[in-house]
Amino acid sequence: MEVDSAAPPGAGAIVAAAGIAASKSDRQRGARVVAHSHVKGLGLSGAGYALPSGAGMVGQKAAREAAGVAVELIKIGKMSGRSVLLVGAPGTGKTAIAHAIAHELGTRVPFCNMVGSEVYSAEVKKSEVLMESFRRAIGLRIKEIKEVFEGEVTELAPVETPNALEGFGKTIESVIVTLKTTKGSKQLRLDPMIYELLVKERVAVGDVIYIEANSGAVKRVGRSDSYATEYDLEAEEYVPLPKDEVHKRREVVQDISLHDLDAANARPQGGKDIMSIVNQISKPRKTEITEKLRMEINKIVAKYVEQGIAEIVPGVLFVDEVHMLDMECFAFLNRALESNLAPTVIFATNRGMCDIHGTDIRSPHGIPIDLLDRCLIIRTQPYTLEEITEILCIRADVEGVKFEPEAVTILAEIAARASLRYAIQLLTPCRVLSESNGHERVLATDIREADAVFYDAKSSARVLLEQGDAFIT
Repeated sequence: MEVDSAAPPGAGAIVAAAGIAASKSDRQRGARVVAHSHVKGLGLSGAGYALPSGAGMVGQKAAREAAGVAVELIKIGKMSGRSVLLVGAPGTGKTAIAHAIAHELGTRVPFCNMVGSEVYSAEVKKSEVLMESFRRAIGLRIKEIKEVFEGEVTELAPVETPNALEGFGKTIESVIVTLKTTKGSKQLRLDPMIYELLVKERVAVGDVIYIEANSGAVKRVGRSDSYATEYDLEAEEYVPLPKDEVHKRREVVQDISLHDLDAANARPQGGKDIMSIVNQISKPRKTEITEKLRMEINKIVAKYVEQGIAEIVPGVLFVDEVHMLDMECFAFLNRALESNLAPTVIFATNRGMCDIHGTDIRSPHGIPIDLLDRCLIIRTQPYTLEEITEILCIRADVEGVKFEPEAVTILAEIAARASLRYAIQLLTPCRVLSESNGHERVLATDIREADAVFYDAKSSARVLLEQGDAFIT
């Protein structure tokens, strides 16, 4: 199902999309330990050489140095429309290198990741899924001059009036806010909706805030430093009293993606009769955005770039398990990489010579030769026993597991025999068994007990070979 906009997108829709993106980024979420929580960067020296261990990365010196070159090219804008292919056996750190690249680029550069199998959706076309990911990986940095009221809150008083419909109840008619700067103070009478925003931001007397004049958006900057105490450790973030007038013009920078603009301007159309309502209910939630709308968005973006209001920030699209894509997807990628608005694309695969998905054509890594010719290929090598030991120590530290030295050695040997992924999966079971056995640290006996309880992939395959007749085939 395709939807289009009722009218060409304008500045209002761009600002609305920017507000949506900003509100998402403002939400603080608790950190969760995941597969690559320990990766904080590529671990390179100032000269670009890979350290033996740094930023959570161990080994793979050649691959990390090559990725460092790609990062520098992306930073200076010389990698747009180009692609990198990470190739290596399973468990050799391809995804870790991609995450390290994202950390090196920072949060201001868009980084979108996807898996090859995501394109197979029953709701939208494969090319549409890829195009959405491409647009997510291209950022737009908007610089706006806004009229704001900024200062320290010295008065915050809601004005209540009796509510005739609720008997003894009262409603908020308005809110009186007085803001103070070094150049004076100003009393504002604001809409009750703004009072709800003030409550949501937990604004209190003594806080430094700013209120946008055109939208009424409220942002709490921090606590005024005049309320700071002499404690060495503070729970509040203290900021200085603003120096300018309360009412002023201020440059606000917001980062959004082109897909945010596409989604903000795509509006399903339909009447209010019963059949239209039924059709709206039966529509899938996932809808496609037309090429016509995207062209309109591109024109508006180009106009804003020419006026100096915005700038394009080409980011990175990471496609893991790229061998899962088919010929239709690869044809789309060839065309998309040649377009004017294209991010840097990083592919990753653990396949050797195999058939291209959906065909009987054999090709290196399951990728057509014409796309392989566009790729800078980075190879990852199997880890040595010493590198495996160091990686396990880093993961154990991240997951809060304490090991005896002998136990780490045994776990590393298990990783060399089975796989590094299997050994990492054993970390938490080993800790649970250690605690149930009354140990303060994980001992070698706890490692052996966990390894005896669970099967790795190779051990399970041997069981299938020996007892294949007992299974349904």
